Amino acid sequence: MEYEITDYVTAEEYMELRKLVGWGLFPLEQAAEGISHTTHLCCFRKDGLAIGLLRVLWDHGYVVHIADVIVRPEYQGQGLGRALMDHAMAYIRSVLKPGRKVMVSLMAAKGKEDFYKKFGFFTRPDEAHGAGMCQWIECPPPAGPAE
Repeated sequence: MEYEITDYVTAEEYMELRKLVGWGLFPLEQAAEGISHTTHLCCFRKDGLAIGLLRVLWDHGYVVHIADVIVRPEYQGQGLGRALMDHAMAYIRSVLKPGRKVMVSLMAAKGKEDFYKKFGFFTRPDEAHGAGMCQWIECPPPAGPAE
């Protein structure tokens, strides 16, 4: 498949991709802030349309997190997810200084664990590692004017 690779995505495109794959949504301003603080972003485009997206977050020490690998549903099963992950792993290796190592983590979408195992990731818990854990923290919106 022919596609263009860019290093940008708008908050609207990002949230549309999240919605299309059934992921949680949040305000556009928050999405824009997350995008602006992304270490490495790769967006696959077909005729200008964002069809695949990868975001990598890195503390520039030893922690790298693959935050998003999203492929528009009608383009899934065509190797774009693999191409995005190949891109991510090549990027990480390209910035790693000699003699150093990093821990690359991700939170696989349910049922996608075997996909990531192809890139050397392992599931937790195992004999050496506890379960991966996460939580969502939400701040309620400010109270509106009293009626």
